[in-house]
Amino acid sequence: MNCMPITEADLHAYVDGVLPPARHAEIEQYLAEHPAEAERIRIYQAQRDELRALFNPVLDEPVPARLSQRSRQSAHPVYRLAAGLLIALTSGTAGWVLHGTQTAALLDQSSHSTSTNPELQASGLARQAAIAHVVYSPDVRRPVEIGADQEDQLIAWLSKRIGAQVRPPKLGKLGYELIGGRLLPGQSGPVAQFMYHDAAGQRLTLYVSTEQAHNKDTGFRFAQEGPVNVFYWIDGKFGYALSAGVSKSDLSRIATAVYEQLELIS
Repeated sequence: MNCMPITEADLHAYVDGVLPPARHAEIEQYLAEHPAEAERIRIYQAQRDELRALFNPVLDEPVPARLSQRSRQSAHPVYRLAAGLLIALTSGTAGWVLHGTQTAALLDQSSHSTSTNPELQASGLARQAAIAHVVYSPDVRRPVEIGADQEDQLIAWLSKRIGAQVRPPKLGKLGYELIGGRLLPGQSGPVAQFMYHDAAGQRLTLYVSTEQAHNKDTGFRFAQEGPVNVFYWIDGKFGYALSAGVSKSDLSRIATAVYEQLELIS
């Protein structure tokens, strides 16, 4: 088929269902010929559907009277981020939001900058992990795709999907038990997210990416994304980000334990 080159914009427009019929057919043929790309798009579509299922009920909730126009304008950046996700989902641009290509307000940096600057890509790891934490950790009904009661299946599935062996650290001595995990879209392929909770219901997530081979190894770095604190580091091709709404000191203690266990596994 003689057609224009397939771009990332085309793929996300395909996910959002906004392509003309002729271009839609070209993308479908392209995906049929490129199974890896087809799998990546399937992940984006699943992510889109899950976000819609998670946030659509919120659109029907009445706005509390105390939320005046002024208070909405001065809301915390993370709540504006959530509002941005809702707007994107209802306007058919969820694929763009998830991939971060047109979200300067959301990510505070352009996709061009992150793709050409390894240091910004490393910090982008923390931002992506924080967004994933904000989206999934409040979910009561389905915070994970596979639960801890099927941990072996979870490990095998995520390891196969991201193309590397991953295993959730044991955090029981620190008061956190594994809930389970899920697969998420990263910048250029799938990433893994493991979720934990403590006896009080506080949740933390470990975001594992295999897209960091271009970066140098790093020690611990800290980022704060609204109320979410994140410790992140890069080890070879792996990028790890631990996110939670706990204090920096508490999260540092947990991150150290996670790092030590991952070193033993590798």
